Amino acid sequence: MKQPILVVLAAGMGSRYGGLKQMDKLGQNGEVLLDYSVFDALRSGFEKIVFIIRHDIENDFREQVLRRMGSKVTYDLAFQDLDTLIPADLFAEAKKLGRTKPWGTAHALLCAADKIDAPFTVLNADDFYGREAYGVMGTYLAENDWGEAAIVPYDLEKTLSPQGTVTRGVCEIKDGYLTSVDELLLLEKKDGRIFNTNPDGSKRDLAADTPVSMNFWGFPADILPAFKKYFDNFLTGFAADIAGRLKSECYLPKAADQFIKDGVIKIKALSADSEWFGVTYKEDKEAAIKRIETLTAKGVYPSSLW
Repeated sequence: MKQPILVVLAAGMGSRYGGLKQMDKLGQNGEVLLDYSVFDALRSGFEKIVFIIRHDIENDFREQVLRRMGSKVTYDLAFQDLDTLIPADLFAEAKKLGRTKPWGTAHALLCAADKIDAPFTVLNADDFYGREAYGVMGTYLAENDWGEAAIVPYDLEKTLSPQGTVTRGVCEIKDGYLTSVDELLLLEKKDGRIFNTNPDGSKRDLAADTPVSMNFWGFPADILPAFKKYFDNFLTGFAADIAGRLKSECYLPKAADQFIKDGVIKIKALSADSEWFGVTYKEDKEAAIKRIETLTAKGVYPSSLW
């Protein structure tokens, strides 16, 4: 089998963060979070990186991220813009009604489909997943010739932000395999209680160790046609009710949940004693900087990655 590919979702808008968090400097030499993702992936057997960005941030991305990595990283760029892969008439109508949001993480993955010819991991640019997660996923993808997918889940409590609510894919796991993913949009911890606020205003309590998806997925390359079909179905539903679904997005966890229900693929839940942290809100930045400083001091990362 070909060595696995790392696909990095770096086209986000950072609306809650208030800026392009995928390019916010956190390391002592100007490293951003995805620098650590790439570094961990390379030492876990991944050979190529595909960065999915927007055309309007390309120059900044090259200057602030790629220039630092230099020749040490083999990469491709893919572009997710508002009109990418969207039928012209549908895009024109959506734009006329005020569509400004990207089309979601499943759409982003499809924007890079022509760059993917091997088993791959797809993940967020603005999350830190830990070297152990890359290790178990890299090994799984390199040895997996039976056509299954994989996810590295994390404990819910360790992925919450003290600054406000977060969105997480709550996972049900049975006999080591993912059986469902339920995307909850307003998760938070308050007064020692972890809960989600449902659309009707009711609260759903969750245990601290509830496994959740942080968008750390591994797939065989031949899953891409299934994603294409799923996104086409999303667009059909969108076209039928553009005004009502103007801000809707097509997400990887929801696609994975549908694949499980339809028997398209089995998704193995991989166990990794790995730390997650991220920068959902601007106020999360200082804590992320301190965690990187600690990991560097412990020798998990060199003082200069590249």
